[in-house]
Amino acid sequence: MPAQPAPGVQSVERAFDLLELIARAGGEVALTELAAETPLPLPTIHRLLRTLVGIGYVRQLPNRRYALGPRLIRLGEVANRQLGALAMPLLKDLVTNLGETANMAVLDGDMVTYLAQVPSPHAMRMFTEVGRQANLHDSGVGKAILSVLDDDRIARLVKQAGMPTPTPKSIATLEDLFKEVARIRTDGYAVDDEEQETGVRCFAMAVPGAPTPMALSISGPVSRVDENFAERAVPELRKATEAIASALTAATD
Repeated sequence: MPAQPAPGVQSVERAFDLLELIARAGGEVALTELAAETPLPLPTIHRLLRTLVGIGYVRQLPNRRYALGPRLIRLGEVANRQLGALAMPLLKDLVTNLGETANMAVLDGDMVTYLAQVPSPHAMRMFTEVGRQANLHDSGVGKAILSVLDDDRIARLVKQAGMPTPTPKSIATLEDLFKEVARIRTDGYAVDDEEQETGVRCFAMAVPGAPTPMALSISGPVSRVDENFAERAVPELRKATEAIASALTAATD
């Protein structure tokens, strides 16, 4: 008979559930809000929070709300570097096969953060500094990530961050954004059509089933990244995102 997986430690699982709930709430939450989101008794939630505060993974604010603590920063930085390293071979393959700049980004609060990039060999190319953040509503990776979130969470995140319009093509209303998200869910990929920067087009796709919402993209000048390019890029992005999904699943088995 195959070996049965070892049972988890319930208190550890509960503590991480609370951290996830705080993160989904935008990084700050009230005790009563946590109680409404989990079946745990209020005394248990309070005891777990007190422990997490004591070791620095949660902090209590002057207004008595709870926020993610500073000790998570180092863990997140290391995890992000590892994710970037995992993606690099696949990003290199995208650049080799498509000739344009490839990126990986993850949901980070109410923004996306770029974790890895392989630049195009062309002299005229798209460049995004690793570690840079972008809005969810006007970036290819951001819209791809939004497509795998529920509508309530999309509305909450976008309202928190706002909807700046850096170009005339940027999406400016939540209604238009939901229309775009519906299209992405149907087609399976997102397009940043000069919405972040005039003259730059990007195709992006979310990594299916990722524990942290993330996406890959391929971007370049509109003179090269056109509809014919999309016909080649979408299958390559699908292959790359599925490969990352498989690698992440293997890492947690």
